[in-house]
Amino acid sequence: MSKDSAADLVVLVADRNMEAAVRGLFSRQEALGIRKVDVHILRHPQKDCGCRNGGVEFLAVFPGQYRHALLMFDREGSGEEGQRPETIESDLEGRLSLSGWAGRAAVIVLDPELETWVWSGSPHVAACLGWTDRTMSLPQWLCDKGYLASGEAKPTRPKEAMEAALWMTHTPRSSAIYQRLAETVSTKGCVDRAFVKFRTTMQRWFS
Repeated sequence: MSKDSAADLVVLVADRNMEAAVRGLFSRQEALGIRKVDVHILRHPQKDCGCRNGGVEFLAVFPGQYRHALLMFDREGSGEEGQRPETIESDLEGRLSLSGWAGRAAVIVLDPELETWVWSGSPHVAACLGWTDRTMSLPQWLCDKGYLASGEAKPTRPKEAMEAALWMTHTPRSSAIYQRLAETVSTKGCVDRAFVKFRTTMQRWFS
């Protein structure tokens, strides 16, 4: 297949929740500052650890079918919890370059996990988690329960905090929540390192 007929982007993610979040983000081209992208999202069967240890080989069969490739997974659960996310990304990007993706691939390691993208000051977060018409605000409840330290913007253990909030509201955890959050929560002012890399990479490739 020639590059002219290749699709724009293949994204390899660790699980269904990350797939939903990425799908939601790509529905908001204007917010990301990109054009419409022909994106195919694939899941690695071995999740975060599989992406870390086998993601390069998984994507090595696709260089002729896509213009760009993106590999995304959580540091938590990857088997590299003791490594800095930037170190993991650099290693994998170097290997991707040698596998046929030179200059056309990027790796994003979420630290510690996808749920860190959930937490922001947007009122959409509380709504998506079912936290409506309650006497205590969600941030105050997180502080009271020890999930959020005073003065901090995000919980240290974002997945545990999200699961606790969903349990309180009797809201089933599902991939649809991640997609709704990605579709509605403002991306302006987000300074999370992994998200900033995602946005700037997409703008570089698809502005």
